[in-house]
Amino acid sequence: MFKGLGGLGDMAGMMKKAQQMQKDMAELQEKLDSVEVVGESGAGLVKATATAKGKLTALDIDPSIFHPDEKEVVEDLILAAIKDAQAKAAEKSEEEMKSLTEGLGLPADFKMPF
Repeated sequence: MFKGLGGLGDMAGMMKKAQQMQKDMAELQEKLDSVEVVGESGAGLVKATATAKGKLTALDIDPSIFHPDEKEVVEDLILAAIKDAQAKAAEKSEEEMKSLTEGLGLPADFKMPF
C-alpha cells in the first residue's frame, strides 16, 4: 500500500494496530466494570462480591455467625472474603487482559501501564 515509503508503511500499520488496541482496551475496561466475582470465607458464611476491577459491590453474611463474643471472628471472616474477592478480581482482569494482548499479537507477559 505504501510501497516506496520505507518504514512509513509499517508506521501506518502500527498506528492502525495502536488505534485498535486503544478501542479494545476501552471495551475491556467497560467489561471489567460489569464482570463480577464472589469471594468466600468461613465455608461460605461470608461472601463478598466485587467487579473484576476490584470494586466491592456486595457483602452477604450468614446470620448464624452473629454472636457478641465472636466479634473478631466475624471481622476476620469479612476481611478474608473481601481479600478473596479482590484476588479473584485481579485474576479475572489478568485473564481478560491476556486474551486481549494475545489477540493483538503481543507477548503473553505484556503488562498494560494502568
